[in-house]
Amino acid sequence: MIRKRAVVTAAFVGTVALGTGVGVWASSDGGGGKPEDGARQSSSGRVAGTGTHPEEPGTPSASPSPSRSYPLSQAPRTIPAVRSHTPARGPGWKPRHGGRVVVNDAELADEGRLLAGELGLDYAGRKNDVRAGDVRLALGGGGGNQESYTLTVRDGRVDISGPGEAGVFYGTRTLKQEVHGGGTAPEGVVRDQPAKPVRGFMLDIARKPFSASWIEDRVRELGDLKYNELGLHFSDDQAFRIESSSHPEIVSADHLTKAQVRRIVALAESRHITVVPEIDSPGHLGAVIAAHPDLQLRNAGGVATRGAVDISKPASAQIVDDLLNEYAGLFTGNQWHLGGDEYQALTVRDPQASYPQLAAAARQRFGSGGTVADLATGWLNDRAATVRAHDRTVRAWNDGFFRGTSVRPGQDIRVAYWTGKEIGARPPAEYLAEGRKVINYNDEFLYYVLGQPQTFVYPTGQRIYEQWTPRVLRGTTPVPARYDGQILGGAFAVWCDFPHAQTEAQVAAGIRMPLRATVQKLWDPGKPALSWADFKKLADRLG
Repeated sequence: MIRKRAVVTAAFVGTVALGTGVGVWASSDGGGGKPEDGARQSSSGRVAGTGTHPEEPGTPSASPSPSRSYPLSQAPRTIPAVRSHTPARGPGWKPRHGGRVVVNDAELADEGRLLAGELGLDYAGRKNDVRAGDVRLALGGGGGNQESYTLTVRDGRVDISGPGEAGVFYGTRTLKQEVHGGGTAPEGVVRDQPAKPVRGFMLDIARKPFSASWIEDRVRELGDLKYNELGLHFSDDQAFRIESSSHPEIVSADHLTKAQVRRIVALAESRHITVVPEIDSPGHLGAVIAAHPDLQLRNAGGVATRGAVDISKPASAQIVDDLLNEYAGLFTGNQWHLGGDEYQALTVRDPQASYPQLAAAARQRFGSGGTVADLATGWLNDRAATVRAHDRTVRAWNDGFFRGTSVRPGQDIRVAYWTGKEIGARPPAEYLAEGRKVINYNDEFLYYVLGQPQTFVYPTGQRIYEQWTPRVLRGTTPVPARYDGQILGGAFAVWCDFPHAQTEAQVAAGIRMPLRATVQKLWDPGKPALSWADFKKLADRLG
């Protein structure tokens, strides 16, 4: 049967890459407003499409009349921006009464139900028939990137497909933003995938207790922005914030129950977000030490060392392993953060003289040349082995990796690079030259520290958007491009050094634009097509 609609909907032109120096064409109507001077041009002046001055299409319909002429569609404006869009002529798509979301695989039921509820459509489950107004979600096609997707608007319908559930989910986020931002999803084909596989947000709930509902709201926000990790730092000197059955004596009065954590984890999983727990050790264990003072590290003069456990004592390792094993059953994702930073025994001039019991334990374990840094590295490797037994991939802060030790950290332990201010600081290129994989937590751009202590200032979205890329691991200077493949991505972090400096609502408002800027640069590190002012206006429109 001849499809008359083809004459007005199938006039596709070449793909428009939305990267450096290429403009994003969009208007509030989304589907296809009037062309300007008969041609769409990128910011570099290249002509992306030609045409006459057709009349306004008015309200798009599912079945356009063959006599109707439509302008070439404009690329959607979303956060993060889509990587490419192939424009076409047609009315676009908008939700309408009786419209359906259908799937080709039962595994996409959660994504389908969520999108149907958000757009006011009916979720019809697995269907093979085709109806005007449908949104169809399908697994299949594409390459090996499970986060890639293709979104096609054509013939009054929307098809979203990808090789994995995550990619299809991201396609639904694009469609949601298109509709919420402009009312209509533009005709054409979006082909999209992230540049970086790690796009994270880390939250310090140890120093400041955040409510479960606040965390759940952030999960929803992160999902819509195509983040895929939520880090929870829930143990520190100030408090231990999650219910424990193995060591209830260490849990602070204000804490999350395991039932609350399970709900957060389940919500995150439904948004394809992995919750990454962190029990920092062997430093930052003050809450554990408060219940077990016999484990506290003391120097040669008997003076207690704040937050640090004595890693020469087997009981110190036992309690931490108990907790790691317990929470591996609560946090079901495949990632784990071991901490490893700021162990105070290694911040003094001569650790061997200041902590003779640690030096003795190092020599006993690693031979006559063993050092306190070797012992700390052995601790990190042992904790990694505990978590690795649960099929988790591990990471640790960069100042938990030491230069010149005879004991080397496991090669599979990823470096969470946050600072270059520690004693004996190693530049990022050293870790990369060792072949290590690195995740960017650059404290110059990505640290939101409550109360702004020391030299910290609240990061601005504009500075991230205009100056930061995943290769800027320390300070403001990027590492050489040859290391780009080892940099897995990055994470924006909230630390609560002064927990009362801001309320939950103030934190949510303060991180709103930095979160959007960060994910834009993780999805596509190139120079954004939109100015910061236009990006901010877009964020305000999308909500």
